Amino acid sequence: MFQLRRFSSAASPRRLRTKLTEALGIQHPIVQWVGTAEMASAVSNAGGLGMLTALTQPTPEALFKEIQRCRSMTDKPFGVNITILPAIIPPPYEDYVSAILDSGVKAVETAGNNPSKHTSRIKEVAPSTVIIHKCTTIRHALSAQKTKSIDFLSIDGLECAGHPGEDDVGGLVLLALAARKLQIPYIASGGIGDGRSLAAALALGAEGVNMGTRFMATQEAPIHMNVKNQIVNSKEVDTIHLFRTLRNTARFFKNSIAMEALEIERKNGSKFSDIQHLVSGKRGRKVFDDGDLEAGVWTAGQVVGLIDDIPTCEELLRSMVADAVEIIDGRMHKMIV
Repeated sequence: MFQLRRFSSAASPRRLRTKLTEALGIQHPIVQWVGTAEMASAVSNAGGLGMLTALTQPTPEALFKEIQRCRSMTDKPFGVNITILPAIIPPPYEDYVSAILDSGVKAVETAGNNPSKHTSRIKEVAPSTVIIHKCTTIRHALSAQKTKSIDFLSIDGLECAGHPGEDDVGGLVLLALAARKLQIPYIASGGIGDGRSLAAALALGAEGVNMGTRFMATQEAPIHMNVKNQIVNSKEVDTIHLFRTLRNTARFFKNSIAMEALEIERKNGSKFSDIQHLVSGKRGRKVFDDGDLEAGVWTAGQVVGLIDDIPTCEELLRSMVADAVEIIDGRMHKMIV
């Protein structure tokens, strides 16, 4: 369970010490969900755990170079995410894992299909590597726990951007269930965006939090300012689910392209090929690169409703932790009689 870390100097801010901060040697129990070297290094330099996305890089060799580039930007710990999904022509996952191992990265996050083949290999070659696996259901978390090669689970609630699974269970229930049923520590994903949600996650048994959408609205995020401003100006109801009929549900920002795709998808007999031209990754990339918010679909979580500024990563993490400490040690502490 988390503890408040107290310092002798009144000028030094109090921190949160959890199993996550201790295992990774980081200052704050906050993980950044996927990014490039610019984003990951900024989060790590701010005291969190920055995370590179393996499959953002076109080849394992390119991933190795990106890891080295990130290392040149920070001397703090950072990790690499590798998401394992079914594909007609799957990426060379084993080669990407080799690149991770050759680089000496100390933290790896897996998501998607059963990662045991890869996590077991990582632990065999580099036993000290901290492995986090993302799950959207308790049954999948229990299955992952059995592999014995995973150190932390990331429990992803319905509120999240991207793929929340098909069970539609929010983080409040998932995290409470995780506290009851899991034997290994876990962090909270989905709907996290401020000190209140950090404190709530810790109260529900999590050892830290994982944030994606919140980090998109930071100064260092390598996306167009139009996207950041749109996030700030959005409400919690401004996202929708697509691909529900395909059993591959994903949450996107509610723009005209996403609504058009949803209308087509809801028609009887619709197939992915009917909306493929609307939801292509190439079109979504144009949103982030060019700032055309209607160029394609782009992922965002319900946490957009909590975001009202575009701070630096350091400002964000510092304020989140300070607010969480105040809630835990101030407001909640006073409730005990």
